Amino acid sequence: MDIVYITGLQAEAVIGVYEWERSIRQQLVLDLELACDCRVAASSDSIEDAVDYDAISGRLLAYIGDSEFQLIETLAERAAELVMREFGVSWLRLRLAKPGAVAEAASVGVVIERGQPG
Repeated sequence: MDIVYITGLQAEAVIGVYEWERSIRQQLVLDLELACDCRVAASSDSIEDAVDYDAISGRLLAYIGDSEFQLIETLAERAAELVMREFGVSWLRLRLAKPGAVAEAASVGVVIERGQPG
């Protein structure tokens, strides 16, 4: 199994359980690892045979920007489902961080893995 990755993808969303959070947009940071077999893309040198990290990034930014979940767990789960469904990824690891959510911490968040490695 090979892995295509995206790190530090910055998005903004309405997210949180507190009333004040429901009226602002907060920064989120995503890291993704996506299972693939890079040999086909390497052989053809064609984006059609590759995991298109630019398309995935753009789709996630649009989805997250339009979302209004309370929990980062919910957003992480829905984002993982979207990537797997729309881009045919069989396995992924997604890290979703919410910087500044806890004043004494640099960041808080969740890491989930979905699917079966390749």
